Amino acid sequence: MKAFLLAAGNGTRLRPLTDRTPKCLLPIRGVPILEIWLHACKNFGIDEVLVNLHAHADEVRRFLEKQPKGIRVHIAEEPELLGSAGTLRANREWVAGEDFWVLYADVLNSVDLDAMNRVHRKRKPAATLGLYRVPDPSRCGIVSLDSNGIIQEFVEKPQHPKGNLAFSGLMIGTQQLLEVIPNETPVDIGFHVLPRLCGRMLGYPVKDYLIDIGTIETYNIAQDTWPGLHQPAAL
Repeated sequence: MKAFLLAAGNGTRLRPLTDRTPKCLLPIRGVPILEIWLHACKNFGIDEVLVNLHAHADEVRRFLEKQPKGIRVHIAEEPELLGSAGTLRANREWVAGEDFWVLYADVLNSVDLDAMNRVHRKRKPAATLGLYRVPDPSRCGIVSLDSNGIIQEFVEKPQHPKGNLAFSGLMIGTQQLLEVIPNETPVDIGFHVLPRLCGRMLGYPVKDYLIDIGTIETYNIAQDTWPGLHQPAAL
């Protein structure tokens, strides 16, 4: 499978760290987040990724050009931010006819992606979303599930959250997901796409380490708590 690795954000809530360094290159225990992601993709057999760039694009491009071989990296620079769903729509031919990963590059995690993909292949939903519990649901995409794990409601950043089960930034998408992306720019996965797929998406509970590196506070927490990547079982 291929993976969209969404890395174009400005990282405004991480200033002043992101004044000179792109958010995706902030180091966790000395290793840039984007490098951690590339190792994770390689570990789980994702041999081709598309990385979208905007903030500090030249610096990220130079970093990617220096990475070891073993995974093919396609760069999609966005002079104007397309939004997370806009990136998928603009590059839909790259994943024509196949399922694909959508990975938010600021989500540091040790999730077993193989296990999540096995569930997706077995159930065959329009999308499979990794879900986790959050202390601040008003800042997240919050879901409601039925007894079969099907997402019946998705609300991005609700003013009055019904719960705290949130989209983790890890998702497996399908052609059905691409078909419901509105033709506007910018267009966002959480606000404009996932609500249209309610009743057709599967929730996958994330029990492994996962933290959204969105603020100085969570960035500092990650430095103290990051356990390292999950290692797939040997065949």
